[in-house]
Amino acid sequence: MAKIFKSRELCQILERLGYVRIRQRGSHAQYRHYAKGVQTTVPLHPGRDIAPGLSRQIAKDIGMTLDELWDLR
Repeated sequence: MAKIFKSRELCQILERLGYVRIRQRGSHAQYRHYAKGVQTTVPLHPGRDIAPGLSRQIAKDIGMTLDELWDLR
């Protein structure tokens, strides 16, 4: 089964993990974890899913696997 996220789900997961939305430009929000010094960008397109490849890249950016991120839903 493909692991498909909504942008709202990913934003909530990142915030639970301690990431802070530092800015938003257009339809993309940037999140940063100040203690780790890690940053990632989440596209905010209502009604559209985040592609599996992009979900995998966001997981990689924050130092997790896609399965670990999926388990936090």
